[in-house]
Amino acid sequence: MKTPPGASSRTKCSRELRSFCAFSCPRAKKPTCTAWFPQQEHPSDNGPQMPGHGSPATSTMRVLLLTSAEDLDCTPGFQQKVFHINQPAEFIEDQSILNLTFSDCKGNDKLRYEVSSPYFKVNSDGGLFALRNITAVGKTLFVHARTPHAEDMAELVIVGGRDIQGSLQDIFKFARTSPVPRQKRSIVVSPILIPENQRQPFPRDVGKVVDSDRPERSKFRLTGKGVDQEPKGIFRINENTGSVSVTRTLDREVIAVYQLFVETTDVNGKTLEGPVPLEVIVIDQNDNRPIFREGPYIGHVMEGSPTGTTVMRMTAFDADDPATDNALLRYNIRQQTPDKPSPNMFYIDPEKGDIVTVVSPALLDRETLENPKYELIIEAQDMAGLDVGLTGTATATIMIDDKNDHSPKFTKKEFQATVEEGAVGVIVNLTVEDKDDPTTGAWRAAYTIINGNPGQSFEIHTNPQTNEGMLSVVKPLDYEISAFHTLLIKVENEDPLVPDVSYGPSSTATVHITVLDVNEGPVFYPDPMMVTRQENISVGSVLLTVNATDPDSLQHQTIRYSVYKDPAGWLNINPINGTVDTTAVLDRESPFVDNSVYTALFLAIDSGNPPATGTGTLLITLEDVNDNAPFIYPTVAEVCDDAKNLSVVILGASDKDLHPNTDPFKFEIHKQAVPDKVWKISKINNTHALVSLLQNLNKANYNLPIMVTDSGKPPMTNITDLRVQVCSCRNSKVDCNAAGALRFSLPSLLLLSLFSLACL
Repeated sequence: MKTPPGASSRTKCSRELRSFCAFSCPRAKKPTCTAWFPQQEHPSDNGPQMPGHGSPATSTMRVLLLTSAEDLDCTPGFQQKVFHINQPAEFIEDQSILNLTFSDCKGNDKLRYEVSSPYFKVNSDGGLFALRNITAVGKTLFVHARTPHAEDMAELVIVGGRDIQGSLQDIFKFARTSPVPRQKRSIVVSPILIPENQRQPFPRDVGKVVDSDRPERSKFRLTGKGVDQEPKGIFRINENTGSVSVTRTLDREVIAVYQLFVETTDVNGKTLEGPVPLEVIVIDQNDNRPIFREGPYIGHVMEGSPTGTTVMRMTAFDADDPATDNALLRYNIRQQTPDKPSPNMFYIDPEKGDIVTVVSPALLDRETLENPKYELIIEAQDMAGLDVGLTGTATATIMIDDKNDHSPKFTKKEFQATVEEGAVGVIVNLTVEDKDDPTTGAWRAAYTIINGNPGQSFEIHTNPQTNEGMLSVVKPLDYEISAFHTLLIKVENEDPLVPDVSYGPSSTATVHITVLDVNEGPVFYPDPMMVTRQENISVGSVLLTVNATDPDSLQHQTIRYSVYKDPAGWLNINPINGTVDTTAVLDRESPFVDNSVYTALFLAIDSGNPPATGTGTLLITLEDVNDNAPFIYPTVAEVCDDAKNLSVVILGASDKDLHPNTDPFKFEIHKQAVPDKVWKISKINNTHALVSLLQNLNKANYNLPIMVTDSGKPPMTNITDLRVQVCSCRNSKVDCNAAGALRFSLPSLLLLSLFSLACL
């Protein structure tokens, strides 16, 4: 072969270009390739680019692959590593996309292919096709091929209106540092795909890093999470060959992608080139069952709901890769309990998990169902429901809720009741039937008396346990007024009826009530009875004549009277005519009188069998008369024999009577027990006066008669001795001449007296 015009050099195919050469001569032995680099005075900064890939370069490189007559050795792996196709409108199911050629140079025994997308498959002869119609799959597909002797990966780039990834300029980079361009050092890495859950043996090679111009004695170094960062030791690299190996089984659900970095170093560990990212992608396997994590699952649907009513949604979780069929779930109902009236009461959307009703509204009748509660065993299966998929189950409980489609009905049209006159309480329980759910307002009854209760003597309430109507008498009935009552009662539900149901004649009933005559006690009129009298009226004075009547007017009974309660024993009543007179003097100041009112109780007893008794109250208001003389306080005082202040004591006066029979009081010294002009009494106000000395007295005890007179008409007077102790007061010691006498210092006595004055 002749050198093309303008070529400046010819090189033998290098070790780094061998895989690229093999793309075009896969069966050749000892391949050689020649690269011609056109002369250029001003090479581009980015180096040349391959024609047809990216923007045109200022100079181009053309590679010519040659084979000698002698066949080359076989190279294991894909014979083409990268494919580019334009994104079609749709990948058609079972339509071939392209053919891949893989050889392990030993006959491809037990060859297996794995595709990074679950929507594609490679058959045994290398044909790639879609498993179903797909509109978009992303930017890149990876195909992994493996036999017991070799494994390799090919890349399919989907071109969709953007720059092509993975083109040759990303694999081979050139630079010129002299008029003759040469290849720049470059670490070439491709993503490594490793299936999870691989079995022994380990370690095993999973990929290889290539440096197109690695100096001699340089080494590869691998870092990142999974190498020198936790979890450590999962991956390692052969520092001489660049072969990457995995040391243990991987779990995609723990870590799906490992971001590693590759660099080359010299013998001293100094970085020569890199680090370059190396992505290890863990290929998902279907090793996780779907799990229902949000239970318990309880749904409700109203009885009579239209076919297709959504009851609830059941969704499961699958830890596998959501971009693969390993996590693509489909739902179905495995079992329905009970299976009446139809074994297929419900349907579940296989993709969404929505449970809907599939029977007619007539079959979804809570009152006719064997059990208004259904239990469904829901199964979720991955692999889009294929038989090979893993399954998980959960129980869905569906309650058929009641609606008020049955009105309550009385068990009979008429009810009978009897009640004694004067009694109150429940007299009859009215029973109804309702087919609706007893736990809802569609069953609970509400009763109303619509006729026969003008005096509001009756009330009706619902028994919450039995739903019965409890009819009660709340105002006592009188046999003599009416011996019979007839009530019309209706019953409704707490919740309104559905539009097509109404209350009928059975929702009303009649109650006949018979009042029984009883011997009622006589009734005093008025009650209480009130009279006003002066206290101290003469014994035997008539206060009033009481009047009691017998409600049993049809029985013509006689009545006798008696005293029931007379706390002071002042009263008497005539048993025949009811005349009340006094048996003692009435005293307004008696402890049995409260706020000038005396209370007594009388009985009226009829002649019935047995006799009945009525009670009447008499309130006597007692008018005050001046029948209580005033009295003074205190009655004892002390004074020092040498006191400079000759005031002895401040006296106060009190009277049990009422105004005007009390103050103002008049204070006087009745008579002197010592020579005149020794004692003096002076008025302070209407109720108090000051007793003082006109001169000092010798140590002794003195009785001073004090006369106090009230303002009543006629007035009443009281004379009380004031005992004055004249004591010796020396060196703060008080010595009174009378043993056992009360001792008060003068300042204390004056303070007490002034305090009494201030309280008035």
